[in-house]
Amino acid sequence: MAPLLAIPPFPGARPPAFAVPGGAGNDDPEELLAALARHRVGGCYWGRQVASPAVLDAANWPADADPWTLLDNASEVRLPADDPRALLAMAAGKLYDGDATSLLKAHLTGWQWRDPFNGNIISPLQAIELCGFWRLLIDGNRHISAALGFAYWKRPTVSPLMWNGQKTPFRRGVPALATGDGVAIWRSRLSAAQAKALADWPVLEVEDGFIRSAGLGADCVPPLSIIVDRLGAHFDPSQPSELENLLQNNDFPDNLLARAQALRTAIVAAGLSKYEKGEASPLPRPGGTRRHILVPGQVEDDRAVTSGGALSSNLELLRRARTETGPNAYVIYKPHPDVLAGHRKGLIAAADMAALADRVETAAPMADLIAMVDELHVNSSLAGFEALLRGKPVTVHGVPFYAGWGLTTDRGPVPARRTARRSLDELVAAAYLLYPRYLDPETGLPCPAEVLVQRLTAAPPALDAAASAVVAVRRATGRVRRLLGR
Repeated sequence: MAPLLAIPPFPGARPPAFAVPGGAGNDDPEELLAALARHRVGGCYWGRQVASPAVLDAANWPADADPWTLLDNASEVRLPADDPRALLAMAAGKLYDGDATSLLKAHLTGWQWRDPFNGNIISPLQAIELCGFWRLLIDGNRHISAALGFAYWKRPTVSPLMWNGQKTPFRRGVPALATGDGVAIWRSRLSAAQAKALADWPVLEVEDGFIRSAGLGADCVPPLSIIVDRLGAHFDPSQPSELENLLQNNDFPDNLLARAQALRTAIVAAGLSKYEKGEASPLPRPGGTRRHILVPGQVEDDRAVTSGGALSSNLELLRRARTETGPNAYVIYKPHPDVLAGHRKGLIAAADMAALADRVETAAPMADLIAMVDELHVNSSLAGFEALLRGKPVTVHGVPFYAGWGLTTDRGPVPARRTARRSLDELVAAAYLLYPRYLDPETGLPCPAEVLVQRLTAAPPALDAAASAVVAVRRATGRVRRLLGR
């Protein structure tokens, strides 16, 4: 007797036991078979996708092949009555003889299934659904023939999220491509030669997710979340992205909105933002009863700024915020942490900051600042989205993904194609639950957003010694660059 379901061998994963003998065995057979067919899981469901013989039997069924691609095209299936693959053939409607109830008890319902992320007992149906979540991720990567521009320090956490069941397609050079091939790119790290070679090929834009890590990418802290978009970068309003299409066209069922509301509550309660976790105690209001305005700076040569629609400088943003909010507002300017660390462009001269801002905040976590202030003025910063989660008014001077849906005061040139009006939970569902991919830092498994939020809330993952050394070097380099004014 062996379990029908297994956790895929994601690169670098450290999964606990998924199943132990001892299930109750009283689940509805028809419901389970329908779920197996719907999610296309069971056996080596991450395996090679190969052509099927017309008559499929135990002798010509490759052990490392995806059983569902074999079943798709087989006209006849012949298997022993006690073969667990018969369950998959029954689910696919290719085998009608056999005792489904006995097979299910031996290979599915007679096992006790455990959630790999928290150890809780889950039902066989929930185990099928979790495997279906992994299958969707793997299938989404199968057409990616190469991945270019990925820094070596990012690959350990990105690899499981881009694994196609056989390998992760990282490359140094552009390989020979065939019609239908896709290339995943981290565009900011592509060489000019690579960009030119890919000019006529479909590419998938990969970027950090909106809940990324406990630490900066500029410090070489690897991401625990990424975005893979087939249409374009989510921060570039000159063209639609998959995220924009979700917000413009998607239906959001009640159960998804309930998840979004719960996730939003958890993020706010934990004080999470993209790179950090806030403190437990609230910040004092340095301006007393004056209206407090937070202006987050950005990296000026970042693609989120250089793409169409955004202001070109932090100084211009700060000027507009001061002009619009008036002399009685208490304006707090927060430089971007990558700029402050000396890694990226975007510093404002001290005299200009003193003239326009009442306070320059360099230490307080973003989530704590958002909680303290009354309003935000942003260019295209993710801080504006994080402020919406916390119920704060946001004036947007650029065109980030969250502008144009009726939730922000928009000063930038929002594309006319954004006509839908969305609730906050619909925005959260699209941006946190449907769009990014997440990695559990404890098990190394791709996970739902809620798992990563729980991990970062409980205890942000610690860097190993080698990674800590890299961070120390990067920070020292940044300090030198700041001193030299580079």
